[in-house]
Amino acid sequence: MAEKLIHEILPVGLLQCNCSILGDPATREAIVVDPGDETECILEILRAHQLNVRAIVSTHTHIDHVGGLAGLHKATGAPVLIHEADLELYRHLDMQAQFLGVRTPESTRIEDFVKEGDTLRWGGYAARVIHTPGHTPGSISLFVEESAAAGQSYQDDTRPRPAKASAQAHAELQSHSHEHSRDHRHSQANADTAARLLAGDTLFQGSIGRTDLWGGSLKDILNSIRDKLLALPDETLVIPGHGDSTTIGAERAENPYLRP
Repeated sequence: MAEKLIHEILPVGLLQCNCSILGDPATREAIVVDPGDETECILEILRAHQLNVRAIVSTHTHIDHVGGLAGLHKATGAPVLIHEADLELYRHLDMQAQFLGVRTPESTRIEDFVKEGDTLRWGGYAARVIHTPGHTPGSISLFVEESAAAGQSYQDDTRPRPAKASAQAHAELQSHSHEHSRDHRHSQANADTAARLLAGDTLFQGSIGRTDLWGGSLKDILNSIRDKLLALPDETLVIPGHGDSTTIGAERAENPYLRP
């Protein structure tokens, strides 16, 4: 039986951003999505799986999703990818830090960009880039199809588990408990799960991303969700930028922001 796609999810930083590590166990290639902080914790997981990072991707450039970009890039040499419409926001990390009352993280030079319809590949797997503006102008979601690698399926714990240090200090702020998953980094929850969507801060379980910050637009985010994300199969697993996973079908039926 073919080995399964590695998908680790760990909440990092003050705001517990869900960082995803997706790896091909056959080739040991990986991508890291939304390394918001706690770079050493991310590197520890990469080392545990013996993964080589092909790309580092941020779904948008709010400070809680990009705080670890520079450190991870320095440690791995992998290119950093964002949508170009969010570059200006990234250039103002100092203003974002001042807004939150935190230190300004180290930044890195970004010269590689993704756009609607691009495909990111690692080993035998691939993710399609979906431009989903609204939370920020350059917000993206990544759609990993079930058939991304022939004959392979998923190995993951789709419940976010706590990282170390500051992430543990803020675990009580979350609406879900991580206690049951702390020691199950390699558990095989939903091994037969169909396609999955890394939605950033566009779509949450029972909610949507806030639109009252720089470049936000309620009209745009609703259009992004209704026209692009709800067009995906109902069984698609949704991993949001914060909090618990959900499905497209559940949000179509129950999300109060998406009612006609």
